[in-house]
Amino acid sequence: MINSPATLTADSATAGPVPVAPRPRPRPRSRARIVLAFAGHEFARNVRMFESTFFLIVLPTVLYLMFGALAAFGSAAVGHGNVATYNMIAMTIYGATMATSSIAGSAALERQQGWGRQLGLTGLTRSGYVLGKVVVALAMATLPILVVFVVGAATGATFDAWWRWPLTALLALAGAIPFALYGLGAALLFRSEAAVSASSGLLVVLAFFGNLFMPLSGTLLEIARFTPLYGVAGLTRWPLLEGTIVSMDGSTPPSDQLWALVLNVVSWTAVFAVICLVAARRSTRRG
Repeated sequence: MINSPATLTADSATAGPVPVAPRPRPRPRSRARIVLAFAGHEFARNVRMFESTFFLIVLPTVLYLMFGALAAFGSAAVGHGNVATYNMIAMTIYGATMATSSIAGSAALERQQGWGRQLGLTGLTRSGYVLGKVVVALAMATLPILVVFVVGAATGATFDAWWRWPLTALLALAGAIPFALYGLGAALLFRSEAAVSASSGLLVVLAFFGNLFMPLSGTLLEIARFTPLYGVAGLTRWPLLEGTIVSMDGSTPPSDQLWALVLNVVSWTAVFAVICLVAARRSTRRG
């Protein structure tokens, strides 16, 4: 016997609604993936910013070309390389330290303005935010090192052994890390965007007095030995010079000792860390 449509409708109504299989819930992203996604987004954002790429990558490269590759004395032998290599290293230090200080300073301002709480809605924890910014700072510091080194290798900068290239690059990157504390301390002390710009401007002055942009001599050189960038510059140039001081006036200043350069870096790192702690406590009391 064939059921009529009315019978089928009645049977369906009696049987109740047809159960629907629940949709599978999307798997939550791991903390590592969230941090990497945040770091990747921040890195791309900083690279797209014209002022970042100009001052961190373009300017150091142009300065190297002007005072290193295109200089009449660029091919003159110095230590385990030449003058072009000497200036190439200086520009990588400048770009790398500028990168870490500016990224750290901007991170401190973002935290003070509550941006970290907004990012917390995406599943990014406070420690993940800090870790992501550290990754971005190191990645941005790597860019001027890579670019200037590639341009240097293509325009006459030389080492007498291949291993001096990667060692110098690693020393430049490591030397830029303490200046993240420098930028962080400036942002925490003054709590404004102008503080980041001011600390970047002061870094240029420290680079000059740190024997970075041009060889110093006499009293200026003795003062430079106690400035923040002197130890970083000396250690990064160690594969090239091994402590020898380059002088423009023909004098032969005493060579730098390795322990003295390390002491300079450690001491200034401690100073920057203390400034950060004091500034953080003061901002907490204000809050």
